[in-house]
Amino acid sequence: MNYCKYIPIDVLNGRGTRCTLFVSGCEHHCKGCYNQSTWNVNAGFPFTQEMSDTIIADLNDTRIRRRGLSLSGGDPLLPANLSAVKALCERVRAECAPEKDIWMWTGYVYDELTPEQMEVVELVDVLIDGKFVQELKDPSLDFRGSSNQVIHKFNRANAYWKTGMKPE
Repeated sequence: MNYCKYIPIDVLNGRGTRCTLFVSGCEHHCKGCYNQSTWNVNAGFPFTQEMSDTIIADLNDTRIRRRGLSLSGGDPLLPANLSAVKALCERVRAECAPEKDIWMWTGYVYDELTPEQMEVVELVDVLIDGKFVQELKDPSLDFRGSSNQVIHKFNRANAYWKTGMKPE
């Protein structure tokens, strides 16, 4: 897997202060996408063990209270990215405090995910799904660009939280 950008201190992509990784590769090619530079699976830099170690160290750095990891792109659930994204999520679960959450953005729709994609989603706390649709663009929406996109909140067992956000 490649990645285009890593932001160790981010307050835009999810609740609280976060570490955000923008992976490379997206097959959706949504009209109006603000991250077109991430579409090519070979764009950016190789995601190495060193980068994975950096993310874990940043999440565990007590000098800055980070709430968790955000995964965007490109598309973290692109089949070419699944093994590396899954391994990173597993490391966060194993090596970081239990309150560290994982947010993920994908152009795929939750109800249509493959079993391999679901294995990754089972490690995630918040999934924002659906392609960006320029005709449905709404800047007033939290954490998504168009009204067709849905925010799914899960507990670690992957059941909807009773107090989860509802699609607007």
